[in-house]
Amino acid sequence: MTAGRPATETIRAALRPHGLFLRGVVNFADSETAPALVDGRRAAGVVLVGNVGSAIWPHFRAWQHAAPKRGGDNPLDAWSKAVIGPLAAELGATAYFPSDPPWQPFQQWAMRAEGLRASPLGILIHPVYGLWHGYRGALGFPHPLATEAASSGPHPCDSCRDRPCLNRCPAGAVTDAGFDVAACRGHLRTEAGREGCMASGCLARSACPVGADYRYCDDQLRFHMAALQL
Repeated sequence: MTAGRPATETIRAALRPHGLFLRGVVNFADSETAPALVDGRRAAGVVLVGNVGSAIWPHFRAWQHAAPKRGGDNPLDAWSKAVIGPLAAELGATAYFPSDPPWQPFQQWAMRAEGLRASPLGILIHPVYGLWHGYRGALGFPHPLATEAASSGPHPCDSCRDRPCLNRCPAGAVTDAGFDVAACRGHLRTEAGREGCMASGCLARSACPVGADYRYCDDQLRFHMAALQL
């Protein structure tokens, strides 16, 4: 792989062996705020890199098993950097990560690149993947890239009649008014919370019918719940 002006298909192929996906492209107009590249120039475009379902999980767990101290305190972030960082260098790009300052507007980029909106849980909902996806990093380039088609159609939540995510949360933390973080965390500290959501994943998230085929595997669900700072 050589640096230059890689096509999106080249980037997609480089990500595939790690279970990662090219999740969209954002090109910046001259009048827009854009992130800085490693050489100090202004990025002209970014490629969002993320996970869909549990495709990354066997790759991450294999890396973690071999990593010193099992990847440290934030192993998934460490794995993302270990994979995306070298790919950025090979592609002539600058890597950005949600866990690192200066904080980049990943949510705004994702909404723009893929046409997504937030669900009542605060997670961006995808019309195909539902709530079972995420963004592990981004690649910045000094030139624009071919854009990906954004998701179209109505917001999945607008046509959801039963709204199971609102009814399934045992803490009543998911409402039309927003997501009550304090109520969620308080419930997770209880015995019922430990035996329910902490053991098998957020019940409200799992109740969403959109993208059910992409639901995270049980090990991945437990990992994300255990990573919460309660």
